[in-house]
Amino acid sequence: MALDQELVGRSYPPSAVYEVGRGKIAEFAAAIGAADPVHRDADAARAAGYADVIAPPTFAIVLTLEAANVVLDDPQVSLDYSRVVHGEQRFTHHRPIRAGDRLVATTTIEAVRSVAGNDMLTTRVDVATEDGEDVCSATSMLVARGAA
Repeated sequence: MALDQELVGRSYPPSAVYEVGRGKIAEFAAAIGAADPVHRDADAARAAGYADVIAPPTFAIVLTLEAANVVLDDPQVSLDYSRVVHGEQRFTHHRPIRAGDRLVATTTIEAVRSVAGNDMLTTRVDVATEDGEDVCSATSMLVARGAA
């Protein structure tokens, strides 16, 4: 069943606040093999011009993946997740994510379309500080493969 075009533009309430910790940044950096000391050492980060350790750019997935789940949980979207593959992921950063940030994520459905019997759903998750400073946006496309 094709996704409803009326879903485009639907936004969901902001997520709970996520407090970024030095330990989480260091764990993520180790997991992806990011060796730059700005991800683990506050002095190295300060020497590079940052207030504290900064996260690798893809750290945003920690927040945005969870925030985007509101779309999958929305009964009006009716996406058959058993047939879904991840088609695309992009991040646009306004500034680095840093230790001590208190972030919220707001999800919006940007596009829905059907191509060759496959449904494609594009979401954007905007990440900001709890005070409203824009930090980054993550755009993700999910493809629900057709039954044929």
